[in-house]
Amino acid sequence: MLLGICLYLCRPLLLPVVAAVVIGITLAPVVKLAAHRGVPPWLTAGAIGVTALVAAAIGVTFLANPVTSWIARAPEIGAILREKLYWLGRPLAAIREVRESFLPSSGTAVAVEPSQLGIVTPVLAFVTPAVVELVLFFVTLIFFLAVQMDFRRYMASFFSTREAKLRFIRIASDVEHDLASYVFVVTVINFCLGTVVAFGAWLFGFATPVLFGLLAMALNYVPYIGPACMTVVLFAVGLVSFSSATYALVPPAAFVGLATLEGQFITPTVLGHQLTLNPLVVLLALAFWAWIWGPLGAFLAVPVTIIGLVTLHHLFPPDETRLPA
Repeated sequence: MLLGICLYLCRPLLLPVVAAVVIGITLAPVVKLAAHRGVPPWLTAGAIGVTALVAAAIGVTFLANPVTSWIARAPEIGAILREKLYWLGRPLAAIREVRESFLPSSGTAVAVEPSQLGIVTPVLAFVTPAVVELVLFFVTLIFFLAVQMDFRRYMASFFSTREAKLRFIRIASDVEHDLASYVFVVTVINFCLGTVVAFGAWLFGFATPVLFGLLAMALNYVPYIGPACMTVVLFAVGLVSFSSATYALVPPAAFVGLATLEGQFITPTVLGHQLTLNPLVVLLALAFWAWIWGPLGAFLAVPVTIIGLVTLHHLFPPDETRLPA
């Protein structure tokens, strides 16, 4: 309980640091390869940080127009969705009646016209911590990539026996190998999935199909939850784009089939038995980290789970004794 409280209350500090460490472990082989070729780790770490910033800036610039256009159409989209989903009005009204019966509203609320200062203050309250966390993330990432080998030796020095030092080094090496392999393979698979989704969105006549491809690629890093969110997005866009509600079900149905093929057959086959995680473990990890750290915690759930499972495998090796069926 104390650990959960600590993780929740220290989120502004721990989330960017943990994210930077996880990404740093994933990119560690790149720094090591460059070091073997005579490139200083600080130079490689700085180049990775600058590349990430440039890629983020290009992505924001590229997606600004399509995202702005969809936001500008929000009133129109809301009206269309209300018209297409009119059959949900009666169930929603029943739910509101039940809620009012258990939690009746006072009915004495007074509408107050919000001032411009009242609108700006919440925006600043959100943007300022986000900028601080983003700076902390990039600084931690660059420093961790630059001093990772020294940091590993420093951490190993805390263990008193040679066996304990070697075990820590083996754990760190296996975590780095398994995490880098997992992220690389999943990134390639997600890129292919995003390409197929973008092509499908173009065939269905969706505006800005590249946006849907990038969204599918990003959401697919979160098992179960990400594909479910993408299905809802495609269904909503289908309702807006097509005149028939039945035809609007075709894009999400096609995506469900594609995501099922990818999640149940392609990814486990490519990853192999060693990196394939138990679905129940993944589900519980997603629930826990999304509850503690929100959407970014859901993105970190699987990498953190891999780190924990590798550590447990070394600390408590599996018993090879065959138990009776």
